[in-house]
Amino acid sequence: SCLFTENSFVPTSEIIAVEETELNKKQHNIGKWQKMAKPHAFTVYYVKKSRNHRWRCRDVTFWCVDEHLCNQWIQALKELLEMQKSRPKQLLVYINPYGGKRQGKRIYEQKVAPLFSLASISTDVVITEHANHAKDNLFEVNINKYDGVVCVGGDGMFSEVMHGLIGRMQKDSGIDQNNPKAPLVQCNIRIGIIPAGSTDCICYSTVGISDPVTSALHIILGDCQPLDVSSVHHNNTFLKYSVSLLGYGFYGDILKDSEKKRWMGPMRYDYSGFKTFLSHHYYEGTISFQPAKHTLGSPRDKDSCRAGCYICKKSEQQLAEQQKECGLKHEEDAEEWKVIKGKFLAINAVNMSCACPRSPKGLSPAAHLADGSADLILVRKCSRFDFLRYLVRHTNQDDQFDFSFVDVYRVKSFQFTSKLSEDNESNVTDIGKKRFGQFCRDHPACCCHVANSTWNCDGETLDSSAIEVRVHCQLMKLFARGIEENCKDEAAYSQSSIEQLL
Repeated sequence: SCLFTENSFVPTSEIIAVEETELNKKQHNIGKWQKMAKPHAFTVYYVKKSRNHRWRCRDVTFWCVDEHLCNQWIQALKELLEMQKSRPKQLLVYINPYGGKRQGKRIYEQKVAPLFSLASISTDVVITEHANHAKDNLFEVNINKYDGVVCVGGDGMFSEVMHGLIGRMQKDSGIDQNNPKAPLVQCNIRIGIIPAGSTDCICYSTVGISDPVTSALHIILGDCQPLDVSSVHHNNTFLKYSVSLLGYGFYGDILKDSEKKRWMGPMRYDYSGFKTFLSHHYYEGTISFQPAKHTLGSPRDKDSCRAGCYICKKSEQQLAEQQKECGLKHEEDAEEWKVIKGKFLAINAVNMSCACPRSPKGLSPAAHLADGSADLILVRKCSRFDFLRYLVRHTNQDDQFDFSFVDVYRVKSFQFTSKLSEDNESNVTDIGKKRFGQFCRDHPACCCHVANSTWNCDGETLDSSAIEVRVHCQLMKLFARGIEENCKDEAAYSQSSIEQLL
């Protein structure tokens, strides 16, 4: 069903609210309505889509002289909205008042809270006071009373809420997170992201824009986007979960340096990035990985992950069939591990494209949000000029994997260690053991004190350089629709949508 307004229409799935409207005398005397003895009206609030995936709340008022007819319309539309069962009624909201430009509380109160109120969504709001406040709180609250959890902040705030939710689910189910082979319980409680941080990569990669109003409208409509999550372990000890970037070498070094310059604000990333590029460190080590044979796509495809992605749906089905036939443990033991040794400037594993305004395609343009795999990108030692060429490709439309020194693989698990960490920490994994070299630099004679890079896990550093990673298919769900295709012709879009609704 749909509602026609001003030579267009609105599907009921994109109506936010319906309210009876009181007409004042001035409105009554406008145009043809002054002929009505006592006009009655109701207002429909709906989503209006514009370019670049931006959504806005718009409204249209309908007038009629028959009060009974007006009430019938209001009642009928409210009943249609009640049928939208995926929409949240009660939300738990965490606001980081310190992230980004310290605008989280203002953004929520001025741009988001009025929309939630309009849509009759009740909220319990928690202003976080310290690191891991939201994570710790999620282990204590009665989570079953909420239809979703909303985080107002950047990627760090999302990571904190995600760790709290996943950890709570595993605890309640008796799952040991320290076991890297443990099949984790899926989180059915959705997370909504209101972007208000220094980096909003996850929001940008799942909605197509970092805009608080757009994200709030996705939450109100009850959209659901499954999301793969990677677990990171060291020596049978759980370290972190990752949904976007695991980066060693270049991106790890940037994070390590920028953490010392937090006083600079978001500009610290530019400064540390330039400094890290000039230092041109490379590291020798070995990656062992299992190819993701269940996926339909590959990292070199031209098709990006979009709303209702066919590849994600089919890959999920095929992965489930494989696990049903073989069992998870047997399947992991049986499948062949590939081992690659070399000197690397960067080792990146991404669960999503990692797109952002500066890099609209991201680190891996064809990475999928929910296909049970990660794209492993190995950038081998090369000249500064060649590495610069590779970095520039992130900002344009050229194929960023079309270099002899760049390899990319779609994997479902991988492991990394080094000779140094093997000697110091021992027995990280049996696979690929004793195949590891030492860490290197361009100028080892004067810089031999640098032993190691740092893993950048969604913007947080990991204590260990030797890690074991496994992708968990669709472990999380977001209040998002995925990135929709841009509509070049609004009329064609309207006609297509009408045909689907009829």
